[in-house]
Amino acid sequence: MIRVSTAELRKHLSDNLSRVAYRGELILVQKNGKDTAALISIEDAELLERLEDEADLRAARRARNLHLRSGGKGIPWEQVKREAGLK
Repeated sequence: MIRVSTAELRKHLSDNLSRVAYRGELILVQKNGKDTAALISIEDAELLERLEDEADLRAARRARNLHLRSGGKGIPWEQVKREAGLK
């Protein structure tokens, strides 16, 4: 993993993209000395997306199972809004 400033990234964009795409390197982009973004390979991006999808699916299954175990009773929308501080 390397860190580059936004100026360095712009100046050497093609080289940085090649490092990520062909060598699988992770590049953290800094602005004002702080990490603000990351360049990752398409393979890593696709893996991250799959992991997020799997986590969402697990959460949905847990919510569904909890709903079914509670007898299928839901929470009235008005109660949800009230508890969330919405009108």
